[in-house]
Amino acid sequence: MEKKQITLPGRIATALGILRDAGHKAYIVGGCVRDALMGKEPYDWDIATSAVPDEVMAVFEGYRQVYSGLKHGTVTVVIDGEPVEITTFRIDGEYSDGRRPDSVQFTGSIVTDLARRDFTINACAFGEEGVVDPFGGADDINKRIIRCVGDPESRFREDALRILRGLRFASTLGFDIDKPTGEAMLSCADLLKNVSQERITAELGKILAGAGAEKVLSDFREILIRIIPEIEPTIGFDQRSPYHIYDVFEHTLHSVENIENDPVLRTAMLLHDIGKPVCFHIDGNGRGHFYGHNEVSAQMADEILKRLRYPSQDRKEIVELVRYHNATITPTAAGVKRFLSKHGEAFLQKLLKVRLADALAQNPAYADKNIEMVKRIQALLEEVLERKECFSLHDLAVTGDILISRGIPRGVRLGEILDRLLSLVIEGSLENSEDVLIKEALRLYNLHGDNP
Repeated sequence: MEKKQITLPGRIATALGILRDAGHKAYIVGGCVRDALMGKEPYDWDIATSAVPDEVMAVFEGYRQVYSGLKHGTVTVVIDGEPVEITTFRIDGEYSDGRRPDSVQFTGSIVTDLARRDFTINACAFGEEGVVDPFGGADDINKRIIRCVGDPESRFREDALRILRGLRFASTLGFDIDKPTGEAMLSCADLLKNVSQERITAELGKILAGAGAEKVLSDFREILIRIIPEIEPTIGFDQRSPYHIYDVFEHTLHSVENIENDPVLRTAMLLHDIGKPVCFHIDGNGRGHFYGHNEVSAQMADEILKRLRYPSQDRKEIVELVRYHNATITPTAAGVKRFLSKHGEAFLQKLLKVRLADALAQNPAYADKNIEMVKRIQALLEEVLERKECFSLHDLAVTGDILISRGIPRGVRLGEILDRLLSLVIEGSLENSEDVLIKEALRLYNLHGDNP
């Protein structure tokens, strides 16, 4: 292969130089080579060497070392304050747990080491002689193809998570999956039941966040429903509505594509209509309706995300985005401020992205009204924020302590008075000034006594 130069970070060049000066072969391997060949800045740099771990430890005697990966031939050396993983060329033994090899055997051949890797695009190395590419990874990068090294079924039976890794690479890189590899993914999909939920969820999030998520999820929907079986009823489900030209699943995929590649937002779009088949109702004119599907979808999403072991904060945010994805927000300054008062600015900003993505995935002949509504609410939100209008207790010109100092006792009723003051300010019925608010608070307290 034509010799290609890859610019190495200082710590990586130092490590390679030390190993080679000691008489060992040394290469950068895997994802960093793939990224460099694609013209991208690598995120992780990994080194493979002919030196066995004892020899690696010896040549880096003057450096701090970490031995947590020693069982699999990895020594981590700290160079310039950064960890550098150095792994001996190896041959993997059996994968009885479907995740890691039971044993490893060291080898002196970089080609043998590359042969154990998952996909050809990850099975390239770079050394003094240039790119080492025994399985055609560079060509697959140029063709934008995901292809297994060797027999695909064997690769997936070693570690079924590789099925999702392959989908993740296809999604994030925008590559196609070659036919034998894709067929093996589907035939081995049942093996995913042996993979820990945390590993599956981590890969699913990356798949969803990729630019090619819609195509991957569509082409490999059989794998998606093994992870989230509740999605299966949405596939092919005719909405029987003039507002929709896609079935529920297709609408879902288009909405995923329409939103920025943030894992929380994309997961919300994946689940926002998952309750529609449960809520389906046909009226006397043969038109479909999904009354209450937002609440049903939110409840289903909560159960799904708990099962998938999503982080608690992400789960709660996704569920609330699903719950309010079609909620009425009055398109007035007061209506926007009322929503802000309950949910806050950050949530409303995300919800508007969700609603726009949803609208863009509807029938274009009817979507304009919903799109314009989202834009109107967005403009009102920006005006409220720009004017620094009051929409929370924090923004009120009085506090509980101020009202207590004016004779209103601490307690539940004080909170109710503050809430009432905020409501009046939001509606524009009361000026947000200390004197005006104190006067109204005293009036409410005196008028209703301890029951304002």
